Amino acid sequence: MLKAIETYALSYLAQQLPQPTAFINTSFELVCASQSWLDYFEFTPHEIEGKQILAFFDEHGKGHWENCLENCLTGEKEFGIQNTVSSVGKEQWFEWTNVPWYDEQENIIGVIIQIKDITKRLENELKYEKLENLLKDQSEIAKVGTWEYNIGSDSLFWSDMTKKIHEVPLDFEPNMDRAINFYEQGHSRNTIAMLAHNGIHRGESWSQKLKLITEKGREKWVIAAGKPLYKNGEVTRLIGTFQDITQQVEQQKKTKENEQLLRTLVDNLPLNLYIKDAESRKVLVNKAECQYLGVESPQELIGQSDFDLYDENIAQISRDEDLQVMKTKKPMIGKRTISIKKDGVSTSFLTSKIPLLNLEGECKGLIGISMDISEIIQKENQLSDLINVTAIQNKKLINFAHIVSHNLRSHTANFSMLVDFLAKEEQENEKERILEMLAKASDNLMDTLENLNEVVDISTNVNLEKKSLNLNEQINRVQENLTAFLHQNKVVLDNKISDKVYVKAVPAYLESIILNLLTNAVKYQNPQRNPKITLTTEKKGDQIIFRIEDNGLGIDMEKYGKKLFGMYKTFHNNSDARGIGLYITKNQIEAMGGSIIVCSEVNKGSTFSVYFKDEN
Repeated sequence: MLKAIETYALSYLAQQLPQPTAFINTSFELVCASQSWLDYFEFTPHEIEGKQILAFFDEHGKGHWENCLENCLTGEKEFGIQNTVSSVGKEQWFEWTNVPWYDEQENIIGVIIQIKDITKRLENELKYEKLENLLKDQSEIAKVGTWEYNIGSDSLFWSDMTKKIHEVPLDFEPNMDRAINFYEQGHSRNTIAMLAHNGIHRGESWSQKLKLITEKGREKWVIAAGKPLYKNGEVTRLIGTFQDITQQVEQQKKTKENEQLLRTLVDNLPLNLYIKDAESRKVLVNKAECQYLGVESPQELIGQSDFDLYDENIAQISRDEDLQVMKTKKPMIGKRTISIKKDGVSTSFLTSKIPLLNLEGECKGLIGISMDISEIIQKENQLSDLINVTAIQNKKLINFAHIVSHNLRSHTANFSMLVDFLAKEEQENEKERILEMLAKASDNLMDTLENLNEVVDISTNVNLEKKSLNLNEQINRVQENLTAFLHQNKVVLDNKISDKVYVKAVPAYLESIILNLLTNAVKYQNPQRNPKITLTTEKKGDQIIFRIEDNGLGIDMEKYGKKLFGMYKTFHNNSDARGIGLYITKNQIEAMGGSIIVCSEVNKGSTFSVYFKDEN
């Protein structure tokens, strides 16, 4: 009965204990526990009766706890930290102390266990540790160190990062004089000394970009910041930070140098360069653009649109181009444009417009590059005129060479034949006739040479000098030059042209044209019949059509029509064919403003029609 009363009393007293406490016997069974213990582990008094204390712990912790409890049964005191999980799954940490439980005779009858909830404390410690690590990491990343100066003890503290910035050992012990002497002599050292003095005596804070020389002799830029701390109204300490900004300063310096380089390049480009915003207002211009628009400073053009600077129609065309470039995000490259300023001055440009995109790929404006090509266009026109003159001169040169080689050769051949006839002729009256023909041929040769001289005289003039010529007289002269040639080939020449027909032509050209067409008609005669050449004219509008019709071999027009007047093109196996006669003839006719066409049929003959301007 007495034992039961003692057990009840113990249980009652244990329940009143403010600190979670449990009593276990030597078999590690719970005898009783405080209400705070029961609340902490979420048990009722009936649930713990005879319960093994080891049941409160997982398999991982049972062995450790069993050793600790056995040590307590030998008289030792044990303590430690343990965690558990609440019914709602929250992890809890507690600090425990195990001491032996003695009876009145100092016999160990069990173990008394007391616990203290340290979950919040550990959480705070963890937060503090995380915060400390975070600040340390940020200090490492941002290269920010701290310092503190105690005015009363004249002692200076540097954090590890501050020492790293100054490149001194971590056991370095700084003082105020040594700290100031790290700054570059001159502006930086004088400035920091003055700031520290004002902080101590006037209570002023500071943040200044200064240069220091590290222990290893390297230059560094830092943001040196400080502020005073007061006690009883007096400044007792200075605290502050050091931030190494050397890399940022160098990057800023490089950026400024690059900006200066880019600006120098842009301003000295021989091109008009500008940047416009989405509303086509200028936000940047170079010197060339300023000079073109007649302003001294780029600021005079900033914010202005093309409607402020150019003719309204030209400005609208430019605005439409801008909108197209910004809408499609596709550049407009090398487009010829006309710029007309407000004063009416017109300039030709080769213009490119490139969309200006931000990091998100949105078009925020455009870059414009314009090159003044007015002088180039003028040179192009001059070059085009020169090419035309050269082409005409070249044609005249070719014609002249042809006349020299072709016409003089015809005269030479005629002389040769007549001389041959004279040598073989025995009858005196026939010799006299041949001598008369030789005299006539000599006169015609002199006329040809005069005409050639005339061609030489006018070869430097783009506009050929044409004369009014009687067509029949020109035909008769050519016919006389070809007398032996025509006689030898038994040519029947049927001239149906009136003596009243005049054409306007260059004499040498007209003679060459008639000569070439007649000799071709003979050269390409049909071997099955004697050559017959018919000469006619027709008036059509303001033109005289001179036709030479033959009964020769003819030309396959379907096969050779497009090549007929090409240089060095031949269409028959004639050993005398050089493929240049018709080419020269066509150029001579066109040089005089005329034209030539041909109608031909194989084995039936050809008709060449030459169009001249009517003299009347």
